[in-house]
Amino acid sequence: MAKKSLVQREHKRKKLEEKYRLIRQSLKKKSKDSSLSQREIREIQRKLQSLPRNSAPTRLHRRCLVTGRPRANYRDFGLSGHILRQMVHACLLPGATKSSW
Repeated sequence: MAKKSLVQREHKRKKLEEKYRLIRQSLKKKSKDSSLSQREIREIQRKLQSLPRNSAPTRLHRRCLVTGRPRANYRDFGLSGHILRQMVHACLLPGATKSSW
């Protein structure tokens, strides 16, 4: 089980990313406009840099919904590998089967 503080930090980052998403997208769209002068582009970049770091989408990390584990997550299920395996063994995931050969 992951520390609660790390899970809460990730939750806080997700909220910040949602809050600043439109602002960030509009500034990036403006910066790609070719008719702007160098000074205007620098001003837009300065505004982008003034946004909180944790509001950047690249800082988000997928975590297991059950344990909060940050690694070996399957996007389709939102679970880490070993939890997914346990749930498949217990027949808790419909349509998922354990492969055997």
